[in-house]
Amino acid sequence: MITSFSKPFKSSINQSLKSNIPSPIRQQFAVTFQYDVYFTEQLFHPNNPLFAEMIAADGQKGARKLVVIVDEGLLPHHPHLSGQIEQYSQKHPNLLKLKAAPIVVPGGETAKNEPALIKYLQNQLNRTGLCRHSYVVAIGGGAMLDLVGYVAATTHRGIRLIRVPTTVLAQNDSGVGVKNGVNTFGKKNFLGTFAPPYAVLNDFTFLTTLDDRDWRGGVAEAIKVALIKDAGFFEEIEAQAKAIANRAMAPMQQLIYRCAQLHMAHIAGQGDPFEMGSSRPLDFGHWVAHRLESLTRYSLRHGEAVAIGIALDCTYSYLSQLLSKADWESICHTLKTLGFALYVPELSTHLDRPDHPDSLFAGLKEFQEHLGGELTLMLLQDIGTGLEVHHVSFDRYREAIAILETLSLKSS
Repeated sequence: MITSFSKPFKSSINQSLKSNIPSPIRQQFAVTFQYDVYFTEQLFHPNNPLFAEMIAADGQKGARKLVVIVDEGLLPHHPHLSGQIEQYSQKHPNLLKLKAAPIVVPGGETAKNEPALIKYLQNQLNRTGLCRHSYVVAIGGGAMLDLVGYVAATTHRGIRLIRVPTTVLAQNDSGVGVKNGVNTFGKKNFLGTFAPPYAVLNDFTFLTTLDDRDWRGGVAEAIKVALIKDAGFFEEIEAQAKAIANRAMAPMQQLIYRCAQLHMAHIAGQGDPFEMGSSRPLDFGHWVAHRLESLTRYSLRHGEAVAIGIALDCTYSYLSQLLSKADWESICHTLKTLGFALYVPELSTHLDRPDHPDSLFAGLKEFQEHLGGELTLMLLQDIGTGLEVHHVSFDRYREAIAILETLSLKSS
């Protein structure tokens, strides 16, 4: 049987309920985060005091417990690294208590695709008895730092993380930010945290042993931030492109410093460090990059994919009459001078079927899902000036891809 109530009786119930329910308790608080990015060489040399002084600055008493996790890709080039770390800690027994021999893990994007590795590292931190006042020191490339950062942030709800980035991309971009993450369900950084590090230590010595792909890869992120924030910085990169491609260290160090500076200023000054909104200017070119990494099964490295994403979104901006032809040509020429490809076949995957799971355009939906809210992409209005848009034309992107393919064929 269905019983209905008259409107007056229903109203009296509502009034009664309202009179018995207290008003909401409103809560608001602010948390200040501070971390420094240092620049040095030979970080773990016995006569380099930086690491010890940085630990001592926390004001704690007694030796601090720490676990060091090392990217295995470093060891062929730095075979004595683990021993140097152990000797360094032995030289500072009142400050540093190494709880285990340095733990070696795979590097590269495969490190972010292996759930068992997360569990293994969490088990290691549990076994060594670290607490929230202890330190996890991650030494490696950006993908490995993402992985270890995620592990540290989810253990005890956050163990202090010290990042020691060893690639250009990690030193000027991913290693100096507040994000950590791993790939799951075929999606880039589907699981992750916002967790600022305790400190970042950029050791330029590690750059000397990078292969050419990793040397140039991080330059794409510098071009990205220059294009949307600092025209003068882009002019410097353009002028030094040949020298950087030939592995000149001085302009590379200047590039890393300025790029890191711009990234950190954006994080602190943009008012949305934990990305609560849908705007993410520093992801210029990244919807393409993330999609291409997946489509190429990560044979395309992040910086290489970002370079293609920048080229595509700049070409789209040019076709949209936002960016001048001269500026577009300058950007493409600089990318090519640095050694980047502007096109890979995966760009053209199922372009006639945007909803196909292997289509490049499926990356737009994933990008929107990752940010939340409406689709928000950064395009280029001028060199140094970005412009956010919320709608794009598939036909125009198809035209842009065709242009990049033609440019690629001409230069091959």
